[in-house]
Amino acid sequence: MNVQISDINETRKTLTVTLDKGEVQGEYTVLLGEFTKQASLPGFRPGKVPAAMVAQRFSKELKEEFKSKVIGKAYRDGLEQSKLEVLSLVDVEEGAIEPGLSAAIKLTVDVSPTIKLPDYIGLELEVQVTEPTESEMDNVIEGLRAERADFKVAERAAAKGDYVRFGYTGTLAGKPLTEIVADKAIYAAAPQTWEEVEGANEGLLPGMSKLIASLKTGDKKTVEVAFPADFAAVPALAGKTVVYAIDVQEVRERVLPAMDEAFFKSHQVDDLAGLKTQVRAQLTARKDYANRSAQRRQVTDALAAKANFPVPESLIASERDGILRQFIEENLRNGVPQDKLEENKKELHEGASKAAVNRVKVQLLLAKIAEAEKLKVDEKDFNNWLMREAMRSGQRPDKLAKDLTKDRDQVRAIQQQILFDKTLDFLVSKATVKTATTQA
Repeated sequence: MNVQISDINETRKTLTVTLDKGEVQGEYTVLLGEFTKQASLPGFRPGKVPAAMVAQRFSKELKEEFKSKVIGKAYRDGLEQSKLEVLSLVDVEEGAIEPGLSAAIKLTVDVSPTIKLPDYIGLELEVQVTEPTESEMDNVIEGLRAERADFKVAERAAAKGDYVRFGYTGTLAGKPLTEIVADKAIYAAAPQTWEEVEGANEGLLPGMSKLIASLKTGDKKTVEVAFPADFAAVPALAGKTVVYAIDVQEVRERVLPAMDEAFFKSHQVDDLAGLKTQVRAQLTARKDYANRSAQRRQVTDALAAKANFPVPESLIASERDGILRQFIEENLRNGVPQDKLEENKKELHEGASKAAVNRVKVQLLLAKIAEAEKLKVDEKDFNNWLMREAMRSGQRPDKLAKDLTKDRDQVRAIQQQILFDKTLDFLVSKATVKTATTQA
């Protein structure tokens, strides 16, 4: 066997592996023997069919598997002799592969770049104060009261925080919206809908929550709604001003429950002090979680800034495709039209490529740091992941584990992600952490 290495760039190489005729014939002989052992033809006992007859009867299957065997041997032996740290096989070019003849296989591979580890101990991180303020606790308690609020009919003009039930019919330049919005009829007209007056969250029709302020039951009014230029839900309305005729059917005001014994009992506490203790613990836990997430994010940002090495093209492409697929699926679920995504295809591709480069750089650095610090994924780590995933997906742990045994590639990907997470936790534990003087 002979192996020649050619550089395409720092992370992509071609290996031309030449197997001599003896090596090629050896692969064919072994394979033919395997076929012969399993062959069953009329007039012969299993395993007793002459090799020449097997070769003739199963020539197509034998040829395909023989080719695969030779390429596999060239790949394994080429990697072993070249000592390259191959990350992915990009392409295979083979010439004639015939028994008794030498064979030359050209393999294009992406290899791990040369990485000089930067300083990663003592990274400077910043966290927020976890002790909740009185204002934060009051806001949570008010939210708990709002969840149990009653809504009573108000015989007055609608004010901020009230809920208004009204119907509406829209026109654009005098033309009924039903002729414009196609299957999105909800934007054209509705016999009734509810809207919070000046609510924190924008309703279906942009700005309508402000336009219904000061209206009373029985009022009829014509209002103008300006749709933003990037309104993706109904592109025909993007940048347009629509006239809506609305009729108010009812106004209700939110009445918060009293903080009495029944209210406290519903939250498993005896009094306001007990409720504040409960809320303080919940807020502190939430802030602790946010701090942990922020620390991990700051570590990955710091590593990306320190990653001064080229990135293999195949890894970038794989990561970029994953980012794009996730982004597109989320947007389609949220109602963004496919043609809108197609319009921004170039920008999406560029953004995903940039994000992919950073992600791959961080992953390669994390792998090197794990190797340097001798971090491993043990059985406990995997079992912990298994229990978390089972709870998240609603599956039984034993069924999930059984399903994973059928997909080795998925198991390897999971183990790699566990190792990355373990390495991130290690870096956070070795970081220099300061607490921000003001809350974010």
